[in-house]
Amino acid sequence: MNDAAPAPTPAPAPRRARVRAPELIGKGGWLNTGGKELTLADLRGKCVVVDFWTFCCINCLHVLDELRELEEKHRDTVVIIGVHSPKFVHEAEHAAVVDAVERYQVHHPVLDDPELATWKQYAVRAWPTLVVIDPEGYIVAQHAGEGHAHAIARLVEELEAEHEAKGTLRRGDGPYVAPEPVAGALRFPGKALLLPSGNLLVSDSTRHQLVELAADGESVVRRIGSGERGFAGDSFSEPQGLALLPDGKVVVADTVNHALRTYDPATGQVETVAGTGRQWWQGSPTSGPALEVDLSSPWDVAWWQGRVWIAMAGVHQLWTWDPQAGTVEVAAGTTNEGLLDGPAAEAWFAQPSGLAAAGDRLWIADSETSALRYVEAGDEGYVIKSAVGTGLFDFGHRDGDAAQALLQHPLGVTALPDGSVAVCDTYNHALRRFDPATGQVSTLATDLREPSDAVLVGDDIVVVESARHRLTRLRLPEEAVRVDAVAHRTQRAATEVAPGTIRLDVVFQAPSGQKLDTRYGPSTRLLVSSTPPELLADGEGAGTDLFRELALNPDVTEGVLHVSAMAASCDDDPANEYPACHVHQQDWGVPVRVTADGASRLPLVLAGMDEQG
Repeated sequence: MNDAAPAPTPAPAPRRARVRAPELIGKGGWLNTGGKELTLADLRGKCVVVDFWTFCCINCLHVLDELRELEEKHRDTVVIIGVHSPKFVHEAEHAAVVDAVERYQVHHPVLDDPELATWKQYAVRAWPTLVVIDPEGYIVAQHAGEGHAHAIARLVEELEAEHEAKGTLRRGDGPYVAPEPVAGALRFPGKALLLPSGNLLVSDSTRHQLVELAADGESVVRRIGSGERGFAGDSFSEPQGLALLPDGKVVVADTVNHALRTYDPATGQVETVAGTGRQWWQGSPTSGPALEVDLSSPWDVAWWQGRVWIAMAGVHQLWTWDPQAGTVEVAAGTTNEGLLDGPAAEAWFAQPSGLAAAGDRLWIADSETSALRYVEAGDEGYVIKSAVGTGLFDFGHRDGDAAQALLQHPLGVTALPDGSVAVCDTYNHALRRFDPATGQVSTLATDLREPSDAVLVGDDIVVVESARHRLTRLRLPEEAVRVDAVAHRTQRAATEVAPGTIRLDVVFQAPSGQKLDTRYGPSTRLLVSSTPPELLADGEGAGTDLFRELALNPDVTEGVLHVSAMAASCDDDPANEYPACHVHQQDWGVPVRVTADGASRLPLVLAGMDEQG
């Protein structure tokens, strides 16, 4: 007989207190609700997915597409709410948000939050961020970045079952009210091309078509494509860039299909020549047979040095397609987002969106860094250089010496006959010019609504005014237009951190029914850097742990921490030899300020909830 007292039963771990979702407020008001103001009380009984996005952000556009299936499949139980949280000054304009909601076919209510009021209430740190609210109004999950749609779908199914049983689930139509359709030859056109016939070919992006216009730029000659979003046959999905090939065909950047297509003006035939229709993810092949390699939001194309160069906006790189060999490969960029010049393989880009070939240079509109850059052949390969722009956070409208000139999210670039280049300075509603001979930036025209491309036609330049749904013909002026200079910086409150050493924690919880995929080694990756580089005394570089001790330089009191994280999870089913796997990834740019009473821990949520928060 054992007289020893039984060991005490361990106390269960305290359950995290449930957090009530803050109210959704935004000075710009609501879109897609038929004029009704929404509150969280109106959404009680529904599973709510709040999508914090901004329309300049390619990752945000990817998430919009990821959510379409969830939105359709669970339409009677799920309400997706977009909270538009601007990065650029132009994105805080209500009319621009209205345009973006139509342009990208957002079929759910959107709150225009120009002052980031709801962003701050939810402590969001990155675009895009998804927050899931249960039918009783409590936050149950947060996800940053792309690749979370499958996890949210599974969570929604669990919430449906739980709240159906509790009687707190309310089925039925949501608050979305579709806007009235608008007539017109073009709707948010993207890029244009002068055909040998003298006609103009335009990517009519929102209507998923190409449109051939007569030389007047207005009369419709023909439409190419079904007009419905798709990948089969002659269907497109938000096509953008166009380039003429030596054989007379046109190569098309079929952006949301993650593919290159060709269109033959002689026969009308559309053919897929690169891409699989699937989006490229970290770890996927970066070269090989063109029809077997995934691409990621190709935004523009240009024929240069015997190949088609691709502005691969979705992964911040330049790729090439060789029509003769039938192959694609990465030509420049590391997938890190930022502005870093040097050898092509080491350079950083940020959503390259416009290309123009000019002799021995390929010009690039690098939109998220508000920069004009170019590729040049060097003795040891291609080199990337910047003409205008300094990085992710500085933008504006300022002419003069290129070293201090500012652009705002340019999407297009056009080589001019005199060796200079015209830049479609999209968010400044202007056409700008950079002259390499003098190093000067000037303004050629203003009052253009979101110009996204321009083509030379004789002595004129024809500008795609995307948000005015038209082409506008301008005489190339001999003298620049004078404008008042203005400079801006991304308006996000800095996170106050303690001096010395801080702990960076990237929070990742595998979705229900999944686990980290460690069959072939570590399934997580963390990359840390800073602007200025001197901000970090220790902790910079790559690793496989999702946490790191960062030593801050005592001589630098503010800057930006750049954090890139990736985690791969697979279905946790031992009986399944080939489980479905998913990649979750996000890049953060976190402004920090060193203060004596700042935090010693910096949590960034990739997926799940921060249990220490």
